[in-house]
Amino acid sequence: MDIATVRNQLTTPLGAPAFPRPPFRFHNREYLNITYRTDPDALRRLVPEPLTIPEPLVRFEVMKMPDTTGLGSYHESGQAVAVEYEGEHGEYIHAMYVDNHPAIASGREISAFPKKLGEPKLFVDSDTLVGTLDYGTLRVATATMGYKHESMTTEAALAEIGVPTFMLKLVPGYDRTLRIAELVRAQITDVTVHGAWSGPARLQLFEHALAPLADFPVLEVVAASHFVADLTLGRPAVVFDYLA
Repeated sequence: MDIATVRNQLTTPLGAPAFPRPPFRFHNREYLNITYRTDPDALRRLVPEPLTIPEPLVRFEVMKMPDTTGLGSYHESGQAVAVEYEGEHGEYIHAMYVDNHPAIASGREISAFPKKLGEPKLFVDSDTLVGTLDYGTLRVATATMGYKHESMTTEAALAEIGVPTFMLKLVPGYDRTLRIAELVRAQITDVTVHGAWSGPARLQLFEHALAPLADFPVLEVVAASHFVADLTLGRPAVVFDYLA
């Protein structure tokens, strides 16, 4: 393979890449979101400057993505913290757990999603929407919500799905110091909402050394939502360079 062709590649291994080129379009992506109040000191220890924390709120999410161009069918779960950057309200994506290698590899390499391998699930149990997250063989989160109790407006769903997200991109060099250390901003685009609901919800988080979701303890559940939508992941942009 000549040098010009190598330069045109996006990832390895050559001839059988870990993921295809974006953009990635999601069809019938299903969300369970539970927003809760937590310990503000715990957030301050882990949310990076220059982001600020206007209110100690965390959104725990479980997503089922049955039809994603290039990536297939998979589940994802994680935590996003309500933040501000230069007056703009958004969310800092703290951690994500995914059961699909192309989604993990592409999320980390071409974006800044903090993805690790995990086993999330989203399903209906009788009259209850259930989201779970296992790390290895151990349960680290269980979320429950009354199934489609109240309809939400499309406008409310779009506002929640389309909130700007901030992520930390850290890439070490071969000398084991950081080659890239950036805060990036991204936003979901081209959203079509097929359904949106709210209802009563509860969330349990369990202690784990390598999936420490419980470091942001649940003090009060303040909102819950259930969406089904089509959407496209937006291209991330650097907003702060820690090495500059």
